[in-house]
Parts: sequence; structure tokens; C-alpha cells
Amino acid sequence: MAKKKAGTPAARDVQSATTPKRSASAAVTPQPQRTEPEAAAAAPTPEPATTSGTSTSSAPATVGRLPILGVKPEVEAGRWPAKAFAGEVVSFGATAFREGHDLIGVRALLTSPTGARSTVILDPGAPGTDTWVGSARLDDEGTWTFRILSFADEFATWHHNAEIKIDAGIDVELMYTIGEQLLTEAASDEGRPEDERRLLSDHAATLASSTDPEARRAVLDDPDLAEIARQRPFMGLRSESDERSIVVERTRAGFASWYEFFPRSEGAKKNADGSWSSGNFRTAAERLPAVAAMGFDVVYLPPIHPIGRAFRKGPNNTLDAGPNDPGSPWAIGSAEGGHDAIHPDLGTVADFEAFVAAASALGMEVALDLALQASPDHPWVTEHPEWFTTLPDGTIAYAENPPKKYQDIYPINFDNDPEGIRAEVLRIVRYWMSLGVRTFRVDNPHTKPVEFWEWLIGEVNASDPDVVFLAEAFTRPAMMRALAKVGFQQGYSYFTWRNTREELEEFFGSISTETADYYRPNLFVNTPDILTEYLQFGGPAAFTIRAALAATAGPLWGVYSGFELFENVARPGSEENIDNEKYEYKPRDYAAAEAAGSSLGLFIGTLNRVRREHPALGQLRNLRLHSSDDDSILVYSKHLSAELSPTGTADTVIVVANVDPHSVRETTVHLDSTAFGIPSGTPFRVRDVITDTVWEWGEHNYVRLDAFTTPVHILEILEDRP
Repeated sequence: MAKKKAGTPAARDVQSATTPKRSASAAVTPQPQRTEPEAAAAAPTPEPATTSGTSTSSAPATVGRLPILGVKPEVEAGRWPAKAFAGEVVSFGATAFREGHDLIGVRALLTSPTGARSTVILDPGAPGTDTWVGSARLDDEGTWTFRILSFADEFATWHHNAEIKIDAGIDVELMYTIGEQLLTEAASDEGRPEDERRLLSDHAATLASSTDPEARRAVLDDPDLAEIARQRPFMGLRSESDERSIVVERTRAGFASWYEFFPRSEGAKKNADGSWSSGNFRTAAERLPAVAAMGFDVVYLPPIHPIGRAFRKGPNNTLDAGPNDPGSPWAIGSAEGGHDAIHPDLGTVADFEAFVAAASALGMEVALDLALQASPDHPWVTEHPEWFTTLPDGTIAYAENPPKKYQDIYPINFDNDPEGIRAEVLRIVRYWMSLGVRTFRVDNPHTKPVEFWEWLIGEVNASDPDVVFLAEAFTRPAMMRALAKVGFQQGYSYFTWRNTREELEEFFGSISTETADYYRPNLFVNTPDILTEYLQFGGPAAFTIRAALAATAGPLWGVYSGFELFENVARPGSEENIDNEKYEYKPRDYAAAEAAGSSLGLFIGTLNRVRREHPALGQLRNLRLHSSDDDSILVYSKHLSAELSPTGTADTVIVVANVDPHSVRETTVHLDSTAFGIPSGTPFRVRDVITDTVWEWGEHNYVRLDAFTTPVHILEILEDRP
């Protein structure tokens, strides 16, 4: 994707050529406004009409006549575009103000990939901050552009002053005269609808007449006039920010449920002599209907390539692999081929294509692992030894993450023959794309140069913008965020290790606000490498809680197979499952577990169904934290107003979770109902989508959450609201 030059935002000033400047004759104090307004945007409104012709100054000031600062969304002052996915509600904002007491208005001027223009009304944020906020749902894929417009709001300034002065008996005729002139001028604008011009003319005539004081005063209270002024404001001075970009990608880039499994384990059988018969793509395809039944969108496969023999790892990462041990799929490459080959045990290219087609027929797509590393047996080692790091003793450096050692893997040195490496990796990615892969889970991208990923993803998305890359990067925040900024559509996150209410509140608050313009966290609950203490010792309740939080807090979440079976035994002294599937076959009897009532599959299926039924859960930026009187009871809501919802109906989900998997908790939860459009003090009905229980709730509610039976309430508000 193309880079935009970094720089200090400037503002473009536009001043009406004919509209006279008006100044308030009394001090104006902005009235308190709600702090999280939801501006009309789902149905784009026309660009605001002006009261006269305009001209743009040839040398914009660095600040602007009406200063516009802190434009949002933006990434590194426009160096990279912000991100969204089709159907995502995006927050727009800025800090804007002017000297003195006259009032201003602020709008976001959008241009879609098709060239269609629309306007988002920005409303005042927290009082005294001069911030302005509004939202729009972006449905069209491609690059959107926008500017922030700030303007002298002539109507708002007059209206505010007139209300104060006329009711106080001060400058009454002067206020009516200014209003009459303002409305007459607006009515002359031929760009306005005829009925609107007629109303403006009628009101101007009323203000000009002194025979009916009550009618004159009533003009100020007319809601139709106020709405006209809001939708097509009366502008004086105007300034615009520099242009910013938003790349809107396909919906599944930002809203999806992932399921990871090893195809070699599905259908694997242990023979009488202790050897194994590997599962393959045909036997793995038999697992797909059950995965689809749980509501997953993406089936993620670890590397499917030939596995090296040299230094092959045995069970539990030991160094003494036997002849029947399959080795780690991440030790890629052998005499059978490298990254563009399929392990012979798994089948042929045709078998892989049939697997992809079977997943597609069930509404799922296949994500393939992209692990840029090699086993000592990889063809690259002999064909391109310069692609690796040679130590002083003549050996090639293997991968390490002290104290972990990966003797079966050689990392690539991207500074040796960078052009050759780039060409080969791009060839490999395009090869798998040609076989139907449109999503890649990238292994350890933080151990490769960031500029390489910016180049690779940019090259791929320039011709195939639907291809998605997920960064498996559990590392420092700066690196994780940089990977997202340069192009990764998704990224793993710290969610796995955030377990207490305090930790989760900080994490959820961060991903929904601080980094939401560019970083899409995929809330995987576990991986082959990660079995946290919370899952090891929390029992089934811990698995239930983590699944519920991951599925509702973010639009992206993922599960590694075995999670639904409550697999919780770790290799001593580690966060990895004992008998780790990375190093051995691990067939599972899912049907037997379900029959015995020891499977979370049905609950996971319910979570994914609820995600599809509630558009509020398909958003990232709309998470709002609430409170409770218990440090282990986490409360948050996700709300989508009617004008921003694809259904045209308001949607709200409230999650109340006992994050202590060892206890029964009774407490009071406290909700700010204005966050989901219900006035304070107004009762409302909620239904638990898991238990189908209905309650009447309000701002303060008693809850009892038993970790062993019902650790989480997932509540939908039943009342329809605007």
C-alpha cells in the first residue's frame, strides 16, 4: 500500500466572499453536551450548503483561521492510512475552536472509493475540551479519504445570543433583525430544497414583523428550523484539515471466528507396532462440518509442508526423536520440498484444493501458516546458503528464544540478498493464493524486518486487496503496533494473559480506543504454545469465561482445538500442553466428549450464533466499561444505534462476567445506560442469551454469578429504541 508523507497537519482556510462577518454581542458559553454522541452517518447526508461562494487561500496557515488539531482517525500524522473493514463503524473527531465566544460547527467530509461524497456531523465532546466526535458506518471496500471542516456557525451563534438577550429584554429588535437577515440569506441559497427555503423565508418574515411577539419568539424554538441548521448549517469562516485516508477491507478481515487444528491429527491412527498412520486432507475434511456447526468462519492450518529430519524434535520438545515421530510442522523443508510443497502424508495439491473447496462449501475459508524459516534439510540451505547466518565455526545459526532452543529451525537472514528473498517469498505467497488461500497466519513476524512486511503486504494487497495477513506476534507493544501500521490486517494480542478485572478493563479500554484505528486484535483463547495458568487451574469455568470474553469483547477471536475439550494439563514448568501436538499426533474423540457432557462445543456454537445475530458484537470501537462492587465482576456493553446498524434497529449487548473461576459472587453492577441510548433512571428488559432468562434492569442491578454453573451473563436489551 502506498505511503503518505509524514508532516505537520495544516488547515485550509475558506472564507465566504459575500457573507458579512457577524460577532456575538454577548459572551457565549457552549451548553453541556453528551460525551459520546452518535452522529447521523449510516445514511450519508449531502455536503453542507454554504451561504455564498467560496475561495481557497493559496498559502494555508500552519494552524488555520479556525484551528483544527488532533484529527481522527489517523496513523502517525497520515504516514499510513487508518484501517476499517466493510460494515465497521468508524469514529471521526478533532479538536477545533476559535477565538472569542462565537460558536463553530465541525463536520467530517468523506469521499468513498466510488467518489461518492457524504458528511458526518461532529458533535461537541466532553465540555471544556473543544473536542468534536461523530461516527459513520463504512460499507464500501477500498480507500476512503476525508477532511475535517470547521466553520463559524452563524445560526448557532445568533440563536444562543438571541435566546439570552430577547428573554432578558436586551437588544430585542437588533436580535430579530440579525435573525431575519440570516434566514433571508439562507433562503436565497438555490442549493437548498424548496420546502426548506420556504420555511426559512416564512420565519424571516415572522422575525421582521413586530405585530406578534409570541410568534417571533416561537421561531427560536422551532425544531424544524434547528434541524435545518444542523443538516445544512449557515457558514461563515471555514477551515479544512489536510486529507486523511482510511483503507476499508473486506468484512472478514475484521470480523471472524477462527478455529485451528492440525490436519495430520484428524484421522491419525496408532498401529500395533507403535508407528502411526497420519491423518490427511481427506480425513481432516471430515472434521469440517463440526467446525462449521460451532459457527467458525476461518479454519487455520499449521504448516502443511514437508518436515526436516535433521535435529527433529520428539515428544514434548525433546531432542531424541524416534523413527515414528512426525516432528514439528514449523521445521519446514526436506528432500520432498520446501514452502511450496505439501507433506506427502497429507496428500496432493488436488487433495488440498478439495479441502479448501469443502471448507468453502460450509461457509468457511482456509488460513495457511506462513513461517519464513527452514529446517536444516530445506532446499534453500544448499541452494541459497547466503539466506542464513553462518557462525564463526562454520555452522548455521539455529533459532533461539532463550531459554528455548529450536535446533530444528534455521531463521532467515533478511539482510543477505534481500531482493532474492523478497522475490521467493512473494512467489510462495502467490502460489498458495492460486490454490484458493486468501488468509495467511504469519509465524513470528516480529523476528523479521518490519520493512519487509510493509513491502510484502503492500505488493500482495495492491493486486489482491482481499488477502488477509494475521501477525502471530507476542512481543513488545511498539513492534506489535508497528506491524499493524505497516499492513497486517490482524494481530495476536496480550488477551491470553489478561485475566483479572483490572487487567481486562485496561486491555479492553486500550484496544477499543487507543489502537483501534490501525490494530485489530484477534483474541485467541489458546494456542499450541500457550496454556496459561488460568486455564491450567481454573477448570471448565475458566474455559467458559475466556471463550465468552473473547467472543464478545472483540470482532475477532480464535480457538485452538482441544480448548473445547477442556485440555488443561501442561508440561511441567511451562505454559504448553503436555504431549504437545506440535511434536506428535493427537487424535481427539470429540463425539465421545460431547456425549459425556465434557465439551464446550455447544456453548461455543451459541457464542458464534449470538455474534452473528447482534451487529453490536461485530464492532471494536463501541466497547464501554461499566462497574460493579466486586473486584472480580467485569461489566461492559457494546451498543450500535439504529442509524448505524445494518438492521436499522438499535442493538445492545451487556456482558457481566465473574472472572474468578473458583467462586460464587453476589454483587451490584452499575450501568451508565446513556452509553446505550437509555435515559438515566429508565428501566429496561434484558434477556440472557445463554439461559433465555428475562429480567427488568436499570442502572443498578443485583447479580449472582456461580463460576461452576453460570459464570457469565450475556444480555441483550429487548426494547427497540431509536
